[in-house]
Amino acid sequence: MEIKPTGPVLGADIVGLDLATPPTTAEFGGILRALGAHGVLRFPAQTFNTDQFAAFGARFGELEVNVANLFHEPGHPEVMILSNILKDGKPIGLGDAGQGWHTDMSYSETISICNILHAQKVPVRDGKPLGDTQFRNLHAAYEDLPDDIKTRLAGRTATHDFAKFWDMMRARPGNTRPPLTEAQRARKPAVSHPIFMTHPITGKKVLYCNVGYAIRIDGMDPAESDAMLDYLFRHQEQEKYLHIHHWTEGDVLLWDNIGTMHNALADYGDIPRYMRRVQVAATADYAAMAA
Repeated sequence: MEIKPTGPVLGADIVGLDLATPPTTAEFGGILRALGAHGVLRFPAQTFNTDQFAAFGARFGELEVNVANLFHEPGHPEVMILSNILKDGKPIGLGDAGQGWHTDMSYSETISICNILHAQKVPVRDGKPLGDTQFRNLHAAYEDLPDDIKTRLAGRTATHDFAKFWDMMRARPGNTRPPLTEAQRARKPAVSHPIFMTHPITGKKVLYCNVGYAIRIDGMDPAESDAMLDYLFRHQEQEKYLHIHHWTEGDVLLWDNIGTMHNALADYGDIPRYMRRVQVAATADYAAMAA
């Protein structure tokens, strides 16, 4: 197992592992340490099946079954299909997933430690892979905040709402997402989390407040809250925090859902794309596992 950093902001390749064979305890600890240090990890040329993919994800914690749960691999409700492919004129996967900056599962009481995607079919045009996934470093975003903002927001929480991102995606032209039912909305009520989260691997603070799901700063005047959220969102948008992953078929991409936020580019139209995805709840002692 070798770890090769790929960018100055985030990113590393991990080579020498076949994820169809479960990593040893020592290898898994190394993966967790790399996740804390680099935020976005690529395991190239992986060919494992859905059972093996789900088992790898489950090493990190409990796998989420998405509240909308529209498309998933047969027999695996925890393995969502992200795809624009049609079968008999109907979609087989969620074709617009992640198109807008967000942090997955910040809308849940138990947040996510990581996401894992396995690229089955990568869209290509003129030899160039499409559908890049972009990331921003939330460790660095916290560190760079002015001291007065850190003092002002210390101990504060923000409310996150699943429906915010879903409804935003539905409002886009040509979108095919159905509206959330009242039952689905009831299953995902808005929740609050610290704006400055202590990362469970690094032990450092991150700016855990994303434009996709955060709707207000708790206990703050609405106008002041809106202005502060706008400031934080613009702060996170700075290019110095940006990392871009260019997909290759067989890539397994593992990213930190506490120390990063992400956005998927939809520049491929109807060129076929197919990804498997699991979202992992933060249900383990990651500092101990990484030691």
